[in-house]
Amino acid sequence: MKCVFFYHAFTSCWNNGNAHFLRGITRELRELGHQVVVYEPSEGWSRLNAIRDGGLEPLQEVLTLLPGIEVTQCAAPLDLDRALDGADLVIVHEWNFPGLIEDIGLRRIKGASFTLLFHDTHHRAVTAPDEMERFDLHGFDGVLAFGEVLRQIYLKLGWANRAFTWHEAADVALYRPLPEIKPTHDVIWIGNWGDGERSAELNEFLLRPVADLNLSARIHGVRYPLDALRAIEESRIEYCGWLPAHRAPAAFASARATVHVPRGPYARSLPGIPTIRMFEALACGIPVVSAPWNDAENLFPPGTYLRATSGAEMKTALRALLHDGELAATLTRAGLQTIAERHTCRHRALELLDIVDSLHGPRQSETAPRLQEVLS
Repeated sequence: MKCVFFYHAFTSCWNNGNAHFLRGITRELRELGHQVVVYEPSEGWSRLNAIRDGGLEPLQEVLTLLPGIEVTQCAAPLDLDRALDGADLVIVHEWNFPGLIEDIGLRRIKGASFTLLFHDTHHRAVTAPDEMERFDLHGFDGVLAFGEVLRQIYLKLGWANRAFTWHEAADVALYRPLPEIKPTHDVIWIGNWGDGERSAELNEFLLRPVADLNLSARIHGVRYPLDALRAIEESRIEYCGWLPAHRAPAAFASARATVHVPRGPYARSLPGIPTIRMFEALACGIPVVSAPWNDAENLFPPGTYLRATSGAEMKTALRALLHDGELAATLTRAGLQTIAERHTCRHRALELLDIVDSLHGPRQSETAPRLQEVLS
């Protein structure tokens, strides 16, 4: 099967957590015997910012991690006839321009034989629904929503007739424990400041606990305003700027614990959707303490990570993790088991193939094992 992906950024993960997951999906599809082609804009904001912060080297490193994946940086207008030639499955991300989304949908309406799916991995459905209403999805066979609550929104508002829950997951070919790296810090946090959706939460659940406990800590991420940088400095935390996603496993291995702080819109309005870092940190074997979020879909069994409902509880949890080696080891084992059993990119690739089959019936040439076969 020829799979064609249209994403606003793929080689760049600068302020773009989707890239981590999508790279893993394309690798798994390739290993399952499928042809994979990815299109990303050559002048995309994520790509240009990545080059500004780190040069071309991190983007070139990404390509070496994805042998056999055809990645094309394209400029508008894109030759869609050529891009879609021979496609069996086409996935278009919601950060693409509305015009591109509409043009691809029109080809499906006019009889193109590929399966066409729209992929939503953001909170705009609840924070900026007017922006989402600009998209014409009539030609799409369905929507891939990265949480059940988001799937229900698409159906309730009539944006799509068919929608499927397709959570993110860990690319375990990359995100894995690195025991040869010895921890040099107590806490690490990898995440972006963004538009201030979690500024209060970061202060309560990260900066103040680290400062109060006098821990050694590092923060990696982008889009931190001056007041945030000053607060980090006052908390005696080392700010390290952008960290390309494929280097994150080594960064996790260098610390003894990490913190999960979801963005406000997810915690308040989209229960059941963690950040991608939750999957990746657990896959790397680092103990996690999470700020409040509602695991409405029971993604993580009890005992996978510690929960903190306040800054005081976060301090207690971090102190316990850093002083109780058995507790930390127990959480590490539980986290690794949960990811291995439920949340790898192989799981999601097989789920995707099952979704395609549910829409159009199994393809006779398909030889890839299905999810139930892998898990049985």
